[in-house]
Amino acid sequence: MTDWSDILAAVAAALGPDKVRGRELLSQCWSNTIESDHAKRCVLAHYLADLQDELDAEVAWDERAVAAYRHVDEGDLAPIGIASADGLAPSLHLNLGDGYLRQGRIDDARTQLRAGLAGIDALPDDGYAAMVRNGLAGLQQRLTAARQT
Repeated sequence: MTDWSDILAAVAAALGPDKVRGRELLSQCWSNTIESDHAKRCVLAHYLADLQDELDAEVAWDERAVAAYRHVDEGDLAPIGIASADGLAPSLHLNLGDGYLRQGRIDDARTQLRAGLAGIDALPDDGYAAMVRNGLAGLQQRLTAARQT
């Protein structure tokens, strides 16, 4: 069974210079979870998506993250310093929407954009939130441009 300290160590590795090692550690953590470990699987899938070489694999991991998130309760992410689980949703929807847009799935991308924007008030007032807000604004602009072509 994977505990949060293993996941945090894997995330740190994934954010470091050795992405291959980060992906290996995150994958090991994933393998040591069970289907009902929704919060852990949500976080793992969220980071695994960013380490994929192929767009379809990236989107599949983003879909897993969003699917797991639907079962995450408010305090489930507190052990890793996320006070409100609602604050993670906009980032999850942003990543999935971006992947869908790059796949040409415009309507699916718009659905994810709407979901991300709907949760934007749950974001704290910090640098992470600013990055997510800017990402959602960028996705919205790219979707507007895609509609005009």
